[in-house]
Amino acid sequence: MELLHNCPVCGSEKIDPFISGKDYFLTGESFEIVKCLQCGFRFTNPRPEPGELGKYYQSSEYISHSDSRQGLFASVYQRVRKFTLGQKYSLISMFQQKGEILDIGCATGQFLNYMIQRGWKATGIEPDEKTRSRAISEFGLHVFPEEHLSSIKSPTFDVITMWHVLEHVSDLNGRMKQIKDLLKPGGTLIIAVPNCNSWDAEIYREYWAAYDLPRHLYHFTKVDMKLLLEKYEFQIVETLPMKFDAFYVSLLSEKYKCGKMRWLPAIWNGFWSNLKSGLEKGYSSQIYVIKQKQSC
Repeated sequence: MELLHNCPVCGSEKIDPFISGKDYFLTGESFEIVKCLQCGFRFTNPRPEPGELGKYYQSSEYISHSDSRQGLFASVYQRVRKFTLGQKYSLISMFQQKGEILDIGCATGQFLNYMIQRGWKATGIEPDEKTRSRAISEFGLHVFPEEHLSSIKSPTFDVITMWHVLEHVSDLNGRMKQIKDLLKPGGTLIIAVPNCNSWDAEIYREYWAAYDLPRHLYHFTKVDMKLLLEKYEFQIVETLPMKFDAFYVSLLSEKYKCGKMRWLPAIWNGFWSNLKSGLEKGYSSQIYVIKQKQSC
């Protein structure tokens, strides 16, 4: 296991335990989340070494690496994912009409393929070899392992996206430095991450599925995102909800807490999370539209 002695956001050594949880999805192993006493950032610590993280994704039920529609849950997930492709495209079009896009953590490539069909030049990064091969064979995409990022000429991209990916990255600051170098001046960075300050995180606590230990190494709030981005001369220009995530996360959380997917409580809690989180603490997952800070 890798033990971090400093907060990845502010560098402070003042760290205290926050909550204990398990890998409810796959191994049943126990893990700890700690909290920085200086800036408040929460992160998994200790955590698997970077070379060991891959084994925690090795399951046919890891749905973001799959196009399976077997079962009601998978079928609903795939339908929602298809619907959100159009939403993502519309969001990007508000800031950039055409150009070159990099999607880090592109999984099986549906989003990149959607963008190519609408005139974009697209590149993907996907660390999982099988998932990467599927994206290449099914859509003919330019998809590469993570190591490829260091060989790309900078700056290259008009838009860089990370849809529920930043929380998985071992070297958080190294990745932010790469993004800063690769994004063209005036370009747009879009990051979507779970919000551990949300209402559903509060009610499910250690069973909250979006902690997803140990695959999620970092657990963000909007304040955390602002502090991290400021280190690399970025600023948030818009924050948007991912309202479907409250239902998806609540459903998995019910399974982890009660041993089965309880649809009615999950729908009820997802509804209330969107209502209360939207008014108070932010949504279960949030999209941050980010631009480089303008020098005076």
